[in-house]
Amino acid sequence: MNVSTWVWAATIVGLVALLLFDLAIVGRRPHEPSMRESTLWVVFYVGLAVLFGLGILVTSGGAYAGEFFAGWVTEYSLSVDNLFVFVLIMANFRVPRIYQQKVLLVGIVIALLMRGAFIAAGAAVISRFNWVFYIFGLFLVYTAIKLAKGGETGDDEYHENIMIRWTRKILPVTREYHGADLTTRFHGRKMFTPMLIVMIAIGTTDLIFALDSIPAIFGLTKEPYLVFTANVFALMGLRQLYFLIGGLLDRLVYLSIGLSLVLGFIGVKLIMEAMADNQVPFINGGEPFTWVPHIPIWLSLSIIIGTLAITTVLSLAKSARDRRRGELPAAKPAAGQP
Repeated sequence: MNVSTWVWAATIVGLVALLLFDLAIVGRRPHEPSMRESTLWVVFYVGLAVLFGLGILVTSGGAYAGEFFAGWVTEYSLSVDNLFVFVLIMANFRVPRIYQQKVLLVGIVIALLMRGAFIAAGAAVISRFNWVFYIFGLFLVYTAIKLAKGGETGDDEYHENIMIRWTRKILPVTREYHGADLTTRFHGRKMFTPMLIVMIAIGTTDLIFALDSIPAIFGLTKEPYLVFTANVFALMGLRQLYFLIGGLLDRLVYLSIGLSLVLGFIGVKLIMEAMADNQVPFINGGEPFTWVPHIPIWLSLSIIIGTLAITTVLSLAKSARDRRRGELPAAKPAAGQP
């Protein structure tokens, strides 16, 4: 896929403009978005992703468009899994509901910057060392097994990472929030507020999730431009999705299982493609051969969408059945909501 410098520049400029527009809206009037507002924004960002994919289809062909859609669906699904942790972070830090939009937006900007660096590094390594796909593939299979053993989602504890603990040690942080401000003055001394810690927590936590998602999308496309844009569209709108389905996340009880199947499939696909590229011999009746089955992108996309759709339906059915039996309470409100 030949992507010119001006296309890269136009994409990044468009992204920055959209982020600034979003940040201006949140900064001008901090508020808790309504269900209608959240739905419209989610539809808007999903529509943008679909239009972008159709643009890839027209300009570069169906194969690259399929790779983009497969990568975007996978990244978007993994981003939904991130929301579980975001809810825990908001609850752990007791972030006021009206300021959660700003926290999420700034955290997502941090995540985009770090993912961009991660993608650039990954693309550079892959271009020089084909064997790195073995590492990616084995790591995804390991992650899939770990997720499957974890079973149902819904861990109710958040553990601060080393970045947060280090920040707490070196920066003077107040105990209370001061609106949405990151700094304040306390007894004449400039101090940071917990709002900064929460933003760092959101951004760095997403980077930890990227350790799974970036190798996963490289298993679906090796084009840096598609990897980058699929990640961008997966993260854009995540803030509104948080408010839209935040109270329903506890019903997606089989999401981890579905994601484990997707990651396991992509991991195996990566290993098979690396073996094919390196022409690893197999033995068939004593005769060596170098053929390894190739999984077309349309089949990958079908497996990913089908797996996620089935696990979502099964999750909602189980939650509804458990509520009828009185085994589950009504849907919980999202973090910060009384």
